[in-house]
Amino acid sequence: MNQQTIEEGKSLAVISYLTIIGSIIAIIMNGEKKNEFTSFHNRQGLGLCLLWMLIGYFVSQFDNLQISIAFWVSMGSLLFLGVMTAINGSMKPIPFIGPLFQKLFKGLGQ
Repeated sequence: MNQQTIEEGKSLAVISYLTIIGSIIAIIMNGEKKNEFTSFHNRQGLGLCLLWMLIGYFVSQFDNLQISIAFWVSMGSLLFLGVMTAINGSMKPIPFIGPLFQKLFKGLGQ
């Protein structure tokens, strides 16, 4: 992948990490161009947002500040890591769960 493709897709790649709405907007806007860099980060961002909602639902059932803080710190760290890799122009998957998101959402951007 060349540098021009990365530069063209950076803004949508970052948007894909901003909540589920940002992921949907980035997927729709990438529909015509099919930028490979943006598609990679769309899959990562969508997976991370869905995982955030799923785990957040179960964490909200506990009335424990320690569990909530651990959830917010861990998910916030993964989100920050995803945004930073998009800004840096890298296609490095999120640790542990990134390859799973690439497999689950492989139809996005093709």
